Amino acid sequence: MGDRDPSVALPDGADPAARLLELRRAHAAFTRDGRVETPVRAVIARSWRRCARARLSPECAPRVELAEAELRPYREEHPLARVMPLFRDLVGAFAAHGAHLMAVCDARGSLLWVEGEPATLRRAESLGFVPGTRWAESAMGTNAPGTAVAVGEPVQVFGAEHFSRRAHPWTCAAAPVRDPRTGRLLGAVDITGGDGLAHPHSLAFVRAVARAAEAQLALLDEGPPAPRDCLTALGRDEALLVTGGRRVRLGRRHSEIMALLAHHPEGLSGEELAIALYEDESVSPVTLRAEMSRLRALLGTSAPLSRPYRTAGPLDADFTTLTRQLAAGAVSAALHPYPGPLLPASTAPGVVRLRRRIEDQARAALIARSDAGLLADWVCSAWGADDPEAWRALAAALPPEGRPAALARVRALDRELGSVVEVASAARRPGRRATYPQPARS
Repeated sequence: MGDRDPSVALPDGADPAARLLELRRAHAAFTRDGRVETPVRAVIARSWRRCARARLSPECAPRVELAEAELRPYREEHPLARVMPLFRDLVGAFAAHGAHLMAVCDARGSLLWVEGEPATLRRAESLGFVPGTRWAESAMGTNAPGTAVAVGEPVQVFGAEHFSRRAHPWTCAAAPVRDPRTGRLLGAVDITGGDGLAHPHSLAFVRAVARAAEAQLALLDEGPPAPRDCLTALGRDEALLVTGGRRVRLGRRHSEIMALLAHHPEGLSGEELAIALYEDESVSPVTLRAEMSRLRALLGTSAPLSRPYRTAGPLDADFTTLTRQLAAGAVSAALHPYPGPLLPASTAPGVVRLRRRIEDQARAALIARSDAGLLADWVCSAWGADDPEAWRALAAALPPEGRPAALARVRALDRELGSVVEVASAARRPGRRATYPQPARS
């Protein structure tokens, strides 16, 4: 499936009209029964499948997320505003020459600037490709700026590779731009226009522009780094925030909010944050706004910003440090001081999902490392005491004379878990009364 070079939308020598026809047929097949046919590149197929899992319609249309009154100050504060002169010099001239558009979006896929040839701008307005609209992949399906920020890689999208049929007449290429100091995703620079942009040079061009923007940001940021705020939330029901030289102990709901925003530095809409916070989906938006108001009163200038909700500045969190260390293979550094799960008493759906993901990552790395000391620390903790796989790994990592106690615990846990499964099965059988066993003794 796909081309020799997966980044190239139109291979050298290919007929654009024939390729477009193939892609329209493939798009129709996918939206009809989920089949991905041969002309579809792997990067596009993965994006289409994400769109299908998100239950997007191929008839989706963009919505305005930032009205003009909100858009203007948001753009002025955005880090990419500092490299807009560079974008205009490099991309603007190219776009004007080819009757194309230059667009810049933030890390959530919201368009901040759309500039170019007037006639092409008018066509884009009818599509809804205008500043303030959200073109995230999760909102508008496969498209270059939205998919580039979704996958963190340069992307070219040609004609019917777009998931939304409204965008089929267009071709675009976009590359993500990151903060050169922190690696944080800031947004993407995009060039959008007709079929001529399907050339490989278009993708190489926006990739080079993004790298130039990052180099420019690095020059602008020279000097000692500003102190960063820090959130400690592992093993604590109430997180500790260090900000502006203050140590602030957060209440449980505020702890959940700050943990979620630390995990989503690109920001969350009010709806997204409410879904992540509240088990009851019918909670009024007023409830969230009241919590944010109380958090602002507590933190002052360090409080989260709105539209979207996001941290006021860079925020380090102990759990993000942990996951980075695990991803880099630094298992001992990550787990030797491990204080416990993320906000263990929280039942907020987004926190529960994040906590499980972190625990699964930590547990998998721990078992793969087979370090007896780390494993012993884990199984002697409140969160690892009933983990049979960790006990098995510990037994395997110990010398023969140290294994009997660990193996005895494995057998006890197997009996307990087997009894629970047997009881659950009996309870499901019609006409059978379940008898609950006493816990096995190790």
